[in-house]
Amino acid sequence: MGCGCGGGNAGQGGCGGQKPPVDLMIDTPGVQEVTPPARPSADEPEALAEQVEPAPTLIASSEQEWPRITVNGVTIAPDAMAQELQYHPADSREEAVFLAAQALVIRQLLQQRIVELGLLVQAEAGESAEEAATRQLIEREVALPECDEQSCQHYYQSNRARYVTAPLLAARHILLECAPDDAEARSLVREKAEQLLELLRVDGGRFAELAQAHSACPSKAQAGALGQLSKGQTVPEFERQLFKLPAGLAGQPLESRYGWHVVSVDQRIEGKQLPYEVVADSIRTLLQQGVWQKGVAQYLQTLIGAADIVGIQLQGADSPLLQ
Repeated sequence: MGCGCGGGNAGQGGCGGQKPPVDLMIDTPGVQEVTPPARPSADEPEALAEQVEPAPTLIASSEQEWPRITVNGVTIAPDAMAQELQYHPADSREEAVFLAAQALVIRQLLQQRIVELGLLVQAEAGESAEEAATRQLIEREVALPECDEQSCQHYYQSNRARYVTAPLLAARHILLECAPDDAEARSLVREKAEQLLELLRVDGGRFAELAQAHSACPSKAQAGALGQLSKGQTVPEFERQLFKLPAGLAGQPLESRYGWHVVSVDQRIEGKQLPYEVVADSIRTLLQQGVWQKGVAQYLQTLIGAADIVGIQLQGADSPLLQ
């Protein structure tokens, strides 16, 4: 079993061995399922069947049935829903069907609006004609204010902790390997790790010797040295504990999926605050993406509110679509 602590990587560490593209499956908030109208009998007209009042339960009643949905008179085909279903994993089939149907309704609304406006565009590299038309539709109809300098400065001051460089550690460890699901063995291995810690408290100079004798990590060949570590180079459960340690021998063994680690931090270099000028562009991009997402969500609600949608209930804006 590999330890995943990076000791075998030549001392380098490494435990563990503009606008976003338009997404036609944007989840619109505030949605709920309704049962589609009942299927017509052989002697009952289709139009009459669609007037049946749906019951406020599930959107589909069995794996063989699909909701009957129309968008401004255009029917969402069952085979399209079956194809779309794969992109919407959920806890139940009913929920997955609802999400797939919702995505197809939104896609149909966008396509109808594109046709209504007569948009003709040329796709960019790596972009389909539909994606290009949707992008131009959003650019044309969704007004997006630019994030000003004051907003960016305010965000930086309110989130300074997010803009600090990660600390760097130079550490050594002794891995006492144990299977993650063997509780009894883990208890015994921890006792051994605590015994090694006690020996090192008396004589820290024995770390290399004890690593050679007891460690299951390839780093034992470098006296247990893991090299210089930054965040993201070790398995998460080990990293969370390791980066909280001050310099020196850890007071307790650290547990990971691989077993118990006796750890000594040889050097710790704290992270530094990044100046606003360095992160201003990334903050502006982040805020602009948030504005874009909110604007598109509101636009979709407006389309929904102006449409005649049968078979599924989505939250739409009360105001008509602005021309």
